[in-house]
Amino acid sequence: MADPRYASALAETLAEDVLERFLRYVALDTQAAFGSVTYPSTAKQLELSRLLVDELTAAGLHDAELTDEGYVLATLPGTVAEAPVVALIAHVDTSPDAPGTGVVPIVHRAWGGHAIVLPGDPSQVLDPAELPELADKVGHDIVTSDGTTLLGADDKAGVAEIVTALAYLATDDALRATVRVAFTVDEEIGKGTDHLELDRLGASFAYTLDGSGLGELELETFSAHGLKLTIRGVAVHPGSAKGRLVNAIKLLADVVAALPRNGLSPETTEEREGFVHPTRISGNAGEAALHFIVRDHDDALLEEHVELVRGIVEGVVRREPRARYEIEVENQYRNMRNTLDRYPEVVSAAEEAIRRAGVEPVHTIIRGGTDGARLTERGLPTPNLFTGGQDYHSVREWASVQDMGAATATAVELVRLWGERAILSATSGSAGRIRLPSATSGSAGRIPTAVNTPEAPGARAETRPAQDRGPDSP
Repeated sequence: MADPRYASALAETLAEDVLERFLRYVALDTQAAFGSVTYPSTAKQLELSRLLVDELTAAGLHDAELTDEGYVLATLPGTVAEAPVVALIAHVDTSPDAPGTGVVPIVHRAWGGHAIVLPGDPSQVLDPAELPELADKVGHDIVTSDGTTLLGADDKAGVAEIVTALAYLATDDALRATVRVAFTVDEEIGKGTDHLELDRLGASFAYTLDGSGLGELELETFSAHGLKLTIRGVAVHPGSAKGRLVNAIKLLADVVAALPRNGLSPETTEEREGFVHPTRISGNAGEAALHFIVRDHDDALLEEHVELVRGIVEGVVRREPRARYEIEVENQYRNMRNTLDRYPEVVSAAEEAIRRAGVEPVHTIIRGGTDGARLTERGLPTPNLFTGGQDYHSVREWASVQDMGAATATAVELVRLWGERAILSATSGSAGRIRLPSATSGSAGRIPTAVNTPEAPGARAETRPAQDRGPDSP
């Protein structure tokens, strides 16, 4: 009899393999670091990258490589020559927002619905009364850390799901598209695709596995700026500072105190509402720097938020004519919705694959970003798929093994679906063909069209806001 905890038989088949890989991956510390001058920002990310090259090679992806920039690239050849090349992407790094060294994963088998006390720090409790997403998983196998570190499901769940899906697909000759896999570094500090060459990737479109709850399909992100405010005061020995010292730290504190508190902050906004968020302060009395992330789903409002900060800074510094300031604005990524709307077939394929895996797709809004946002802006349409992880960037992070199985099954079905669509397109003539974005190099440049398969009668993707990403997500 089928286990009702699983969305499909395929999800059940894949679940233990993806769990085994996931537990192996999270044990490796791969935290990214702000302020590093190297790429990747930490060498320890490459330990997992090298392991992935070995595992992909063992699975039959014999061109698996670790690039000079730290990316893992590999190819699973398709069985349908006419099919477009599909990229599956996840990132190996974890967030610097919570401790990441010495992760001790715990699998709570057939969780009974009680509060989960994390043994490494009993003050950390996963209470289903406070976590509705967890309350829905009674009976599932729940993976947590011991409460002293993050778990690393963001995004090692996505990494494990892609590797498991490719290993499964490589065992048969069923219809499938060619897959290019890319595992990136430094996504958590906004630099995941800085050196990823699209012509080298050679895909027509891509899907990141970097989402969260069961069935989520994310098509809309924030647009994002990073701001760095530097204030230069006058440094004087405190013993002789009267009338002479201009303390840059105090001026920065005045800027922070003047920021909106009842709105335009992560703790007071939701859904499509934007924010201005100070994240880090460094420096001394003579010179100090304050880093912000500025977010909104509306590009015009994003620029208004930047001007708000600029006005606050000018008002504070104007009161001390001996002080100077500088504001640097970095465009980090743009809302990917406008581009994805031009490629409905890329989205509809994801919806159909999720349904084939036994789940109803749920359109969600990302209060954060992914590698896909930057790739989409660069011309590679890249929706984001769920992984089954929850409460990212936190020592209370957790994941459902059953949902991870469903995410892996979705990746398998997606690759198969594009192979089937290519055959259907080839046999249907010119009618109903849809133009896909062209790949940029090599044999992947032969991009056929595909049939836009209509939704099942009465089937519609649900829409709901996604859980917030951590504030420093790219």
